[in-house]
Amino acid sequence: MADPDIDLIDDPELDDDELDDDDVEPDIDALVDDDDDVSDDDDIIDDDDEDDDDDADLDDDEESDEALDELEAEELEMLTDDEAAEVIPVDEASALRDIRREELALRKEPDAARSDEFVCQSCFLVKRVSQLADKKKKYCRDCAA
Repeated sequence: MADPDIDLIDDPELDDDELDDDDVEPDIDALVDDDDDVSDDDDIIDDDDEDDDDDADLDDDEESDEALDELEAEELEMLTDDEAAEVIPVDEASALRDIRREELALRKEPDAARSDEFVCQSCFLVKRVSQLADKKKKYCRDCAA
């Protein structure tokens, strides 16, 4: 394996005329100033202020809610008469609640299979009655085998 410390600049096979500026990689260590040593103390975080951060988070939430309300009011004021006529005010919370209730009503229990279907008590798949292997245990042919 080649030694990375070997200096290829003195290699007789390389010709300066053949090298482009893109072919030469700059020495990164030469580009970095050693005078910019920053103490690691700046990275230390004081954990004593955690309680203060919680209070600040609550204040930020309240401020962001107020800011959102103000933005919404400004947007409503900026609407033209035609746009305002097209906008239908809807209570989103109650609309979402109604949609969720409808979704809950749509969900069926697995036991509510049609008369020509059953739910296998082993794999819990809904299958046709023709696949019923054990009427007592309600196992399908695949699970009974």
